[in-house]
Amino acid sequence: MFQPSPKYRSDVDGLRAIAVLLVLNFHAFPDAVPGGFVGVDVFFVISGFLITGIITRELEAGRFNLVGFYNRRIRRIFPALIVALAATLALGWFWMLPEAFARLGSDSFASATFLANIALLLQSGYFDVDSAKKPLLHLWSLGIEEQFYLFWPLLLMLAARLRISIIAMAAVLGIASFLLNVALIGSNPVATFYLPFTRAFELLAGAVLACGWIKVGQSGAASNWRAWIGMGLIAASVALLDSHRAFPGWWAVLPVAGSVLLLSAPSAWVNQVVLASRPMVWIGLISYPLYLWHWPLLVFGETIKFQPLTLLERELILLASGLLAWATYRFVEIPFRFGRPSGRKMFALSAGMATVALAGIAVVCGRGVEFRLPPEIRAMASVPTESLKWRFHECLLDLGRETSFADTCVERDRRPLVLVWGDSTAGALLPGLRKAQETRNFAIAQLTSSSCIPALGADIPGVPKCREINDKVFALVRQINPDIVLLHGTWEKHLDNVAQTVAALKKETDARVVVLGGVPWWRRGLPSEVMRHFMLHRVPISERWPASTPTAYDAVMRARLEPLGAEFISASDALCNAQGCLTRVGDAAANLTASDQLHLTEKGSVYLIDAIIDRVLGEKTAEPPR
Repeated sequence: MFQPSPKYRSDVDGLRAIAVLLVLNFHAFPDAVPGGFVGVDVFFVISGFLITGIITRELEAGRFNLVGFYNRRIRRIFPALIVALAATLALGWFWMLPEAFARLGSDSFASATFLANIALLLQSGYFDVDSAKKPLLHLWSLGIEEQFYLFWPLLLMLAARLRISIIAMAAVLGIASFLLNVALIGSNPVATFYLPFTRAFELLAGAVLACGWIKVGQSGAASNWRAWIGMGLIAASVALLDSHRAFPGWWAVLPVAGSVLLLSAPSAWVNQVVLASRPMVWIGLISYPLYLWHWPLLVFGETIKFQPLTLLERELILLASGLLAWATYRFVEIPFRFGRPSGRKMFALSAGMATVALAGIAVVCGRGVEFRLPPEIRAMASVPTESLKWRFHECLLDLGRETSFADTCVERDRRPLVLVWGDSTAGALLPGLRKAQETRNFAIAQLTSSSCIPALGADIPGVPKCREINDKVFALVRQINPDIVLLHGTWEKHLDNVAQTVAALKKETDARVVVLGGVPWWRRGLPSEVMRHFMLHRVPISERWPASTPTAYDAVMRARLEPLGAEFISASDALCNAQGCLTRVGDAAANLTASDQLHLTEKGSVYLIDAIIDRVLGEKTAEPPR
């Protein structure tokens, strides 16, 4: 009835080695291996191939037991995962701010219950923490695999009982999953990436091969051709893809087809000599704990160092990951995974995973275990992003969700009218402008979009609708006829397009054009700088502290834009001096000037606007309303 795959093939371990090495090098050296994330897709195909082969063999022999299957999965997955999750929580205890530690607790619970992909999907958004700060980000793939294993054995059992062709069932479900993935990748790329329904086709591709691989020609020439083409497809996906492309979509065909072709050619030279070599097999054997350890170590390496890791440091961390993976495999996995199963082992593993899950919940409920830090450090380090006061989703658009501004974004009851046009850093100016309205008579129009600087004609990487929204804003400018246009953003690139914007405003409107230079950049975020300084010195950070300032670029912008009629104001001149950049306003510990790397807090916004408002309003300043 079935055409099951053989019980063990060393070349499969070698393919696992390729998969994990691709992921490790992508995470450690993303510029060198831009498409290395496809290693996860290779893992999916391998998993579908092996698990389906195991189940179909046992069904054919009439000895498949669902409880026994999940028993094996627990012994395979739980031991290393429990250790890795516990170690990550321990590192978070010592090196994370309460808010970040609470998120880690949530992610730990989700990972322990194999819902990491769903948790990450729900966290998605512009103001979500940067992925480089999530120590358990990589466990989304484990969630998808285990969710697949929850239902796939049941479907295989049903197919066997009803005498339905398993290969046909897997093919139909796989095609449906692939088509769903293609249909949703344009409108819902994040959901398509994380949902099991849109990634199941990768595991099902391996399942189809597991049921029908004996029918594939096994001649030396045919096998060699398939293996070389498979290697070529995986290599092409690594070279052609990067994190800016919507994935999986059609692009997933490359690594999935490549993996299937390699698995279908066990007698090929590539499989026998390269993949089945002792070094590759050894890496394949420790690939699971290696995958678990490498990303948390990279994340905490940067956190503990307080700045980006050097090339050598990343290499050393990968070496340390390998050593930890071997120790985990030898002293944790082997004792639990192999040998006769016992009730004591199952109880210990179940209790261990439950303990990790409960610890994660406790961290969340304890708001990141705030008592770890003195009250003044908690107050300084736990500064929220003021997205509500920036009118997020109303006048500060998330271009992945909306492209229309609310009517309330333009105040039409008084003059002069100051139009704020820029990205989220421009949105962060609103609390300060609102405060300034208490003593000065002017109106505000806010037309801002996250990650989209006011640069006409520019295509901003990762923000596909930026050009469209900037054209829309320019059309609105001509309609509302502002007296002053205040341009602000993360001025790093596209200066020619910014100049084009200034020239167009001067030509098409009578408005004064004021360009506000970039704010200081806190490399790891000002709250984290506060935390790190306290961890090292056990004293609060000083009022002025070194930060990256755009001083040189300010000079370039001034020279480029002022001849076009713009008035340039340096934000860093207002916030920084020779001793460093302002970390807090006044003596209150909670009054930090920035909530992350560059977004101003309400206090920071008020301070900056108060310092520059007369220059912004210029001769149009009027008496405050009475």
